[in-house]
Amino acid sequence: MRYGFYLPTRGPLGEPDAISEIVQAGEAMGFATIVIGDHIVFPVTVESKYPYTVGGGFPGQGDALEQLTLMSFIAGQTKTSRLVTSVMILPHRNPLVTAKMLATIDVLSKGRVTVGVGVGWMREEFEALDSPDFDKRGASSNEYLEIFKKCWTQDPVSHEGEFYSFKELSCVPHPVQKPHPPIWIGGHSKPALRRVAKYGDGWQPVGATSASPLLPDEFQGMLDDLKRMTEAEGRNYDDIEICFKAPSYDPGHVPDGHERLLFTGEPERIAEDLWTYKAMGVSEVIFDFRSPPVSKTLENMEHFMKEVAPLVD
Repeated sequence: MRYGFYLPTRGPLGEPDAISEIVQAGEAMGFATIVIGDHIVFPVTVESKYPYTVGGGFPGQGDALEQLTLMSFIAGQTKTSRLVTSVMILPHRNPLVTAKMLATIDVLSKGRVTVGVGVGWMREEFEALDSPDFDKRGASSNEYLEIFKKCWTQDPVSHEGEFYSFKELSCVPHPVQKPHPPIWIGGHSKPALRRVAKYGDGWQPVGATSASPLLPDEFQGMLDDLKRMTEAEGRNYDDIEICFKAPSYDPGHVPDGHERLLFTGEPERIAEDLWTYKAMGVSEVIFDFRSPPVSKTLENMEHFMKEVAPLVD
């Protein structure tokens, strides 16, 4: 089992010195993965419902460092950790520019990029960025993934599609990783699972929240669905990495009919949960240790690595 952590992108921890201290300490502690969230702008009025909190409110304050710029910054602060966009909202950015930026970060980090992607939830942000139609975000996301793969593996490359087209051109250097950086799909809806089956090298759903608990029986059913879909695409299910994300939303809330959230409580209880999901094929769990000040975040990370991880590995 590998472990990762959410990187601060906003608030009092979202500043250069704090970020540097957290990523360097996390790598030294043995965390394998750093995940970086994605928002570019926050309209003042947002009526869209966030899918991972009970009330539908987004647990942010309207500020956010830009994801790929931040990813470049931490690539220079680390040596071994995998750097994961978690998730990148595919329709928000020009796909050709995005493919080049990700390839550049993969080259500069010596092959440590994982491209975690999703289709987004905030209609108002799509409109502000003049992104493709929000109601067609699934179709545009699929096309952008196809463009990424072309740009990372072909030279020259061209594309003619519904949402984006370009004539033959060079988009090099290609990424260090071959055939390209792993693509991990976020979300746990049926369309998201179909996207994993067709395009993904991994699946990274959000669970362990009151609005999205993904408890073992439900999660196993989704894995069974994913296996069927993957095999229907002519692909090997065993090649799909499963990464479970456990952010800290709705503190104090628990799913109806249950006494606690997953991965909470005493170290032994957390380890029991980890064993359960490991047995289902989960190879990595991402935790949310963020809590100002930096010293508290580092204390949370160290406690996990000293008190919980040894009970599992």
